[in-house]
Formats: sequence, structure tokens, C-alpha cells
Amino acid sequence: MAVATLASRVAGFVRIVVLTAALGLGTRLLDTYNVANTLPNAVFELVVGGAMASVVVPLLARAAVTEADDGVVYAQRLLSLMVYGLGAVTIVAVVAAPWLVRLYAPGFTGPQRELAVVFCWYFLPQILFYGVGATAGAVLNIRGRFGAPAWAPLVNSLVVIAVGLGYLAVGGLTTVHLTLLAVGTTAGVVAQTALVVWALARSGFPVRLHLDPRGIGVRRIGRLGAWVLLSVLSAQVMLAAATRAASLSGPGGVTVYQNAYAIFQVPFAVVALSVMTTMLPRLSRSAARHDHERVIRDLSLAVRVAAVALAPVAAAMLVLGRPVAALLFGHGRSATATVGVLGVAVAAFGLALLPFAAYMILQRGFYALQDTRTPALITAAVSAVGVAGCGAAMWWLPTADIVVGVPLAYAAAYTVGLVATALALRRRLGRIDGRRIAGTHGRVLVAAGVAGAGAALAGTVMTVVLAALVGLLLYIAAAAALRLTELRHVRW
Repeated sequence: MAVATLASRVAGFVRIVVLTAALGLGTRLLDTYNVANTLPNAVFELVVGGAMASVVVPLLARAAVTEADDGVVYAQRLLSLMVYGLGAVTIVAVVAAPWLVRLYAPGFTGPQRELAVVFCWYFLPQILFYGVGATAGAVLNIRGRFGAPAWAPLVNSLVVIAVGLGYLAVGGLTTVHLTLLAVGTTAGVVAQTALVVWALARSGFPVRLHLDPRGIGVRRIGRLGAWVLLSVLSAQVMLAAATRAASLSGPGGVTVYQNAYAIFQVPFAVVALSVMTTMLPRLSRSAARHDHERVIRDLSLAVRVAAVALAPVAAAMLVLGRPVAALLFGHGRSATATVGVLGVAVAAFGLALLPFAAYMILQRGFYALQDTRTPALITAAVSAVGVAGCGAAMWWLPTADIVVGVPLAYAAAYTVGLVATALALRRRLGRIDGRRIAGTHGRVLVAAGVAGAGAALAGTVMTVVLAALVGLLLYIAAAAALRLTELRHVRW
């Protein structure tokens, strides 16, 4: 699954590079496109996306254990609920597009805002397809099939890369070109969903819609989902605050934030997200059997393995942020000054990588226990810290540097979230193997410090690859000397 996720994320990153070259880093057109393309994801996450890991997967896992048909009818009814419910949400979102754009991008000019609304009319139908694909992917995961959901984003990215290259080739800004760009972007999401649904049908699952919602525990979903809604709403408030702050950082600010965040998400998705996706069904089954000792053991191992794998990446982001940004985005119509700011933002996001990964993994422990209240309250606190950090960046930093303050706010927020989640989980389970986790993190920081220092000595724009290699080799050597036994799990 990590290989599939890596391939999908690399393609997604190529997609970002192509669109940046075609539309221009530092231009208002790319900011407009990115804000409009963010809104379907934001609305989907607000309505149901957060419930996938916290509510839907645990419920599907329990149905597979307790139902005579292995939860097939339950899964069909749940999929039907997503189709009809998200269809209605999509219609409402399309109507509300002008207000959504104003909420997320107050720094846009009038013509820029109008173009963003037009993009939204093409992009917001993606909400329905995201929901169907995510639900079908959850059913596949419960059935022990992780490949198709991990590979599906690759299809999406390939479609959009083709569209972006076509746009770059013609180099025009006519209505026809912009329409093709908008339609092609949504076509990528449709192709992604089609692959997952096709894989679900190939697995032997009868893909049918049930109009009757009885039997899926709507009240239970609503009870659990109410807290999830608070959690997702808190996360979206933080996202909106970050986007608003970036939009006030001048032309290219939104794209700098989103591209730096995309770089930050690649290692997290390849390592931590792969671990979390494969681990959650097992955690849910262990929790259903009240085997809390196994839950603790699996969570501890997941956090430690993620730390060992992600520490050198975090060090590389801190040391090589500027040359990496120049290497990836210093092409086409991109402004040199904006590329430099992007490099600083990438480095700042390196501080958030480890606490974010550990925080997200530990939250899965609560979801497996079907406790959505505790992580929702913690997420609200995380959002409050993040929003305060973004506000501080807008208040104290020069306009051009506001976007650099956003990842620093993320780092502070998720560090607070990690500590709060660990303490709450320890209170719930009695222990979380904290001494072992802390020991691993301490040795990881020493090894990553050695790696970062070596990479800093070797790192220039012309030697990014050499610097990363030097850092990686030093990290492995230091990790071996410090007896980081979790490294063998990363190797295998």
C-alpha cells in the first residue's frame, strides 16, 4: 500500500508542478484555481469525510463481525445513504458557491472572485464522487483489499496532468481553455471514483443501492457523527483561517501555502496514512473484542515506526526547503521571489511533520473504541491554537511573510494536540507504552539532527540529491548506533 500511495502522491506532486508551470506561481489565476479546487474537499470533509475513519470504518468492521452476511447489506445501505445525502449537499454547495469563495479568500479582487465562482460550479460536483469513492474504498479495506483505493488517486492525477500539459502547450487564457481546465479537473475525480467502484464490484461485492435506510443505525451514526462534525468543523475552521491568512500575503500566497502543504503531505501519506489505513480495521476488531492490550501494542508500534521513517524527511524539509522549492517550482511563469517564500514555508512545515503524524495515529485509538467525543474536543483545541497562530502571523509579520507563519501555527497546534491526545488516551486505556515511545522519539531526534547537519553541509541547489543521500546515510548510521530497532519495520 505504501508503494501505491507513493506512486499516487508522486503523480499528485507532478500534477502540482505542471499546473504551477502552466498557470504561474505568484499569479492570481493559480490562486483562483486552487481556492476553487479546495472547496469540494473542504465541503466533503465537513459533511462526511472525517466520519470515514472515525465512524464508517469501525461500523463496517463491526457489521462484518456480527452480521450473518458479513455486513454486505449494511454496506449497501450505507453506500446508498452517501449517494442520496451527498447529492443533496452538492446542490446546496453549488448554489452557495459565491459565499464560499468570499469566506475562504477575502483577499481576492472582483474579477478573481467571479472566476473562482465559475470554477466552483465545475468543481463542487466532485463532492458526490469523493463520497462514493471514499465509501467504496472503506468497504474494500474492510474486505482486506487496500490496493485500488491507494492507486485510484494516481488515475485522477494522470488525467489532470494531461489537461495541464495541454493548457501549457496552448498557453491561452480564453474561455474555452479555462472551461477545458475546469472540466478536466473534475473528470480526474470521476475517473478516480470509477476505478474504486469497479474494484469493489470485481471483489465480489454486489454494488446495489437500497432506498431503505433502516438497519444501518442512523441514530447511532448521528450520535457518533455529531462529535465528528465538531472535529471536522474545527479542522475546517483552521483550514479557512490558514487560507485567509495566505490570501492576505499577496499574489501567490494561497498557492505557496497549498504547495508547501502538499509537500508536507507526501511523506505523511506514504508512511503514516498507509499505517493508519491498514491498522484501523485491526484496531476496531481488537476494540470490539475488548483486547485493549493489543490496541496499545499496535498504536505504540505505529507511532514509533512512523517517527523513525519520517524524522529524516522532516530534517530534509528544514535544511533543503529552498533548493527543493526552486528545483520543483522555479520554472515556467513562476516568480522567483515567490519560489523563495515557498522554500521557507516548506522548511517551516518540517517542524510540524512528526507531531502531526503521531497525533493522527493516536486519534485512531479513540475511533477504534468508538469514542468520537474526546478527539473532537481535542481537535477543537488544536484548531483554536492554529487559528490563534494564523491571527498572530497576520498581526505581527510583514505582509509578504504571513504565509510563512501559517506552517509555524500548524506546528504549534499539532504539538499541543499530540500531548493532549496522548494524555487522554493514557487515561482511557491505563497506559500507552509512553516510555518506549518517548525513548524512540528522543533517539530519532538525535539521529535526525546528525542527518540534518550533514545534509546542511552538503546541500546546495545543484546538489539536492547528494545532500539528501548524505543525510539519509548518516541517519541510518546514527539510528543503528542508537539501536532504533523500529527501523527494521520500515525496511520490510
